[in-house]
Amino acid sequence: MTTSPQLTAAAVQHPLDPLTADEVAAACTTARTATRSGNDVHFPVVVRQEPGKAAVLAWRPGDGWDRRAEVLVLDRSDGSLSEVVVSLTSGTVVSSQEVPGAKPALLFGEALEAIVAVKANPAWQEAVRRRGVTDLEQVQIDPWPAGNFGLPGEEGRRLTRCVSYVRPSPTDNGYAHPLEGLVAVVDLATMDVIEVIDSGLVPVPAEAGNYDAAAVGSFRTDLKPVAITQPDGPSFVVDGHEVSWQRWRFRFSVHPIEGLVLHTVTYDGRSILYRASIAEMVVPYGATGASHWWKNAFDAGEWGLGRMIQPLINGCDCLGEIRYADAVMADETGGGNVVANAVCLHEEDFGILWKHADLWTGLTETRRSRRLVISVISTVGNYEYGFYWYFYLDGTIQLEVKLTGIMQTAGVSPGAEPDHAVVIAPGLAAPHHQHLFCARLDVDLDGAANSVYEVDVTSDGNGSANPHGNGFGPTITLLATESEAQRLADPLAGRCWKVVNPAVINRLGQPVGYRLIPNSPARLLADPAAHIVRRATFATRNLWVTPYSPDERRPAGEYPNQSEGGDGLPAWTAADRAVVETDVVLWHTFGVNHIARPEDWPVMPVEYAGFWLKPDGFFDRNPALDVPPPSSHCAS
Repeated sequence: MTTSPQLTAAAVQHPLDPLTADEVAAACTTARTATRSGNDVHFPVVVRQEPGKAAVLAWRPGDGWDRRAEVLVLDRSDGSLSEVVVSLTSGTVVSSQEVPGAKPALLFGEALEAIVAVKANPAWQEAVRRRGVTDLEQVQIDPWPAGNFGLPGEEGRRLTRCVSYVRPSPTDNGYAHPLEGLVAVVDLATMDVIEVIDSGLVPVPAEAGNYDAAAVGSFRTDLKPVAITQPDGPSFVVDGHEVSWQRWRFRFSVHPIEGLVLHTVTYDGRSILYRASIAEMVVPYGATGASHWWKNAFDAGEWGLGRMIQPLINGCDCLGEIRYADAVMADETGGGNVVANAVCLHEEDFGILWKHADLWTGLTETRRSRRLVISVISTVGNYEYGFYWYFYLDGTIQLEVKLTGIMQTAGVSPGAEPDHAVVIAPGLAAPHHQHLFCARLDVDLDGAANSVYEVDVTSDGNGSANPHGNGFGPTITLLATESEAQRLADPLAGRCWKVVNPAVINRLGQPVGYRLIPNSPARLLADPAAHIVRRATFATRNLWVTPYSPDERRPAGEYPNQSEGGDGLPAWTAADRAVVETDVVLWHTFGVNHIARPEDWPVMPVEYAGFWLKPDGFFDRNPALDVPPPSSHCAS
């Protein structure tokens, strides 16, 4: 057993608290001693190991625990990857194992090295000059995850595919000027450019696509200021990584792959969610040209939503009486990097909560809705993703993803019809693509023994029980096994999925429940024979249900980068386990089918996607009756 200087958990308050910067550094120091790695060692992911669910739920303030970190150790010289668990409490290695063939998330440092390697390659330089670009310093190179297509010469290598754009000046939007049809493939172990693909010359679009203040010029002058003030401060309290607001209480952390994670969500002391996060996402592109057909980015598993998290600015990203929290990420070489103001918490007015005007008495009762917001924003290459969890006064939870940033672009020859793309500017098109998110929802409604039903609203037909043909109602189907619980959304049937706890009954004799209501039910559109379907099988269904297992964390597997596919949900659910009255996990795929508009260029107005979790029998009646009247807003 190897040891390093001891680090205790005195600086943290709870077993689920994320690692501090010192803990990250200590974990890397200890993990380095446990592997056969040489000098070219990097740490793609360092994260607090979550204790077992039973241990967390049984923990009380004052109890001790063995604080542990999970460390991925990559030796770039031979591509070997090891999973190391470190006890920060004792400064020892708990376990270490090599993962043959696995490829971790791409490293930021090696992406920069790949850019240098491409720019030094004579074949790439010549291809750039053939496109009329003589100043190579003006070329922007974007490294992408390579995918896995079984192409000759690529097996066993860690790769990136690099596409290029021109920035006539350093502040220009390079995506306005793609070098279409030019792709360089780089071996990340050797930094050799193993292939330069040039599918033919397409004119470089000339029109600028700048969107900064200087480029826009004059601004509207008729927008009056909006001030959001809370003279007495916000109604929520943040204690370390625990948040209390009204009857809600939950913990949060930032995971390097998943980004913002919610833990132990309760309402009035009753459990609803043990853990909730975006466990994976994929952005598959539909264009078939050389620069695009292979683009299938797993922005969580191949890059890391937490690793891409951005500091937030009051008045720009968040507005009102704000409380911030920092996030700590590993810097890939063994240190801890603090991202200031990575998490934003605030309250928002949300219109009417409930209202009725009694026409007999003239009495009108109105209550205003309010929601607590916890949010982060990640920048993954050209796109921004804002993740906003909302908590409402009536027991509703909502996740809303806000998509903005800059679209991927393609050059178009004069008079040519773009390939699976929309023209957005002269000579410039945006390929069709999807943004598919998979939320992992570890639901514990008043305990862990839960069941899941599919609910459709259907007609009752015209039989004896429905003589006038006007009857309709819910058709409720128990999803008893994993194979039965692989479902698609059906908006025409108003389909939702209801989680219940049969052991806890409300005053009407009904099991307590919550509905998962799909709001953006997209699914993978690629042909079933496409390579991406094997790697992103999770995105072929809007719902999967599995029994809880602490090792089943990522719907496309732990290492989707260049994977052959079949990992994660398709592998787990092959056992067709029972999911009735057990500790269940819901995996919900949702997203956006992005067929571009000219209005999406040069920077995209926010697009929204998400889902709702709404109580259904969890309460005996409207839980928001006791919200006080808004007297200060209802003056006559």
